[in-house]
Amino acid sequence: MPRFTNPRTRAARALAPLAAAASVALLVACASTANADGAADSAGETGDAPSGFPVTVDNCGTEVTFDAAPERVVTIKSSTLELMLALGLEDRIVGAAFTDGPVPDEFADAAAGIDILSDKVPSQETTLAAEPDLVFAGWESNLSAEGAGDRGTLEQLGVHTYVAPAACKAEGYMPDPLTFDGVFADFAEAGEIFGATDAATDLVAEQRAALEAIEPNDDGLTALWYSSGDDQPFVGAGIGAPQMIMEAAGLTNVAADVHDTWTSLSWEAVVDADPDVIVLVDAAWNTAESKIERLEANPATAAMPAVQQGRYVVVDFPSTEAGVRNVDAVASIVEQLGAF
Repeated sequence: MPRFTNPRTRAARALAPLAAAASVALLVACASTANADGAADSAGETGDAPSGFPVTVDNCGTEVTFDAAPERVVTIKSSTLELMLALGLEDRIVGAAFTDGPVPDEFADAAAGIDILSDKVPSQETTLAAEPDLVFAGWESNLSAEGAGDRGTLEQLGVHTYVAPAACKAEGYMPDPLTFDGVFADFAEAGEIFGATDAATDLVAEQRAALEAIEPNDDGLTALWYSSGDDQPFVGAGIGAPQMIMEAAGLTNVAADVHDTWTSLSWEAVVDADPDVIVLVDAAWNTAESKIERLEANPATAAMPAVQQGRYVVVDFPSTEAGVRNVDAVASIVEQLGAF
């Protein structure tokens, strides 16, 4: 590398932080103006609150009050994007980020025109550039100074934040355990926030009917939910979405006694548990096929009957988090078990 730096380059580097700060300030001003205009339009010239509002929720320990339904929403994670699509609210999404793969076919047309802001968690600058009045996050960690912005700062800038309640981690807020009734209640709360209570009621009724129509497998099978990990597998534990889905499908989770949503196990513990079935999470960055190769290459796991007989069940990654895909995941698992 050269030993000396061009003076113009040094000057440009010195000015860069100032330019970035000015850019963010401009974005904040634009977002605040857009939010104020939107609120005025929603409330009408009289200033009266829209029907059903205000709505106040205690969201993961943060109280958020909506005086009107959000009109410009940035979603983070597939779970939040797909819930809005299921509620027919695609026209309110001004940007999506950190999606876990393509949306289900039924939502493909609705999602076609949505801007993808980032493959990962968007920065605060990128988030504000979309001029949202709400950031709808799939994880609490999405809302941080290093991510889309911390909740307090965004609220001061006129941007509400809302985390999918099933993802709350604080005591008293984390589902313990996660249940389908809880997932459906989250759909209903989103319906209130977005002024889409009828759509949410219909969605819950549809999903509840589909769940009740599923006949769980009755073979008394044990299962390991294998999400990721090479030296040490990362698996579904006893109180999260994997447990909820496996239980509904008729499977007994070998890690159900771990009081957490996810946990790490040793391969020795997996071999000792000797599950009848292995549920494999399929993601573009960590495919089900790669996990099969890992299981078959490890002498200890290669000797397991489930591996030798290929008793694998595959679920896509977005199904592993609370959302509109969970019921379909149960149905898919039952169908795959029936093919053994």
